[in-house]
Amino acid sequence: MVTPPQYDELEKLYEEHKDKLVILGFPANDFGAQEPGSDEEIAQFCKINFGVTFPIMAKSAVVKGAGQNPVFAWLTNSKLNGWNNQQPEWNFNKYLVNEQGLLVGYYPSGVSPLADEIVAEIEK
Repeated sequence: MVTPPQYDELEKLYEEHKDKLVILGFPANDFGAQEPGSDEEIAQFCKINFGVTFPIMAKSAVVKGAGQNPVFAWLTNSKLNGWNNQQPEWNFNKYLVNEQGLLVGYYPSGVSPLADEIVAEIEK
């Protein structure tokens, strides 16, 4: 199981690369009631418990289906993004979009935000 320490790793990645990286966190309950509370409560929880300074978006549906957040509809449809159909299978899936708006990477929840392949893609 992937645990909240990924928040710490995401924050570290953000701090190290914020001159060329924006991280957006999307809380979701698609995998059980893992994000209880209002949007404000979730953002505050992330800030207080994990020192998160990157934006936490509104709670969203991230898996395909009725009500899926439009960002994830694009991220998970190869006809829209050019190559990827992989939807999140658990929390902390990571999608990397470059400055030109091209989806350049998908990393499942088991991949650390500080993994070499993610950092290398950011540093290109």
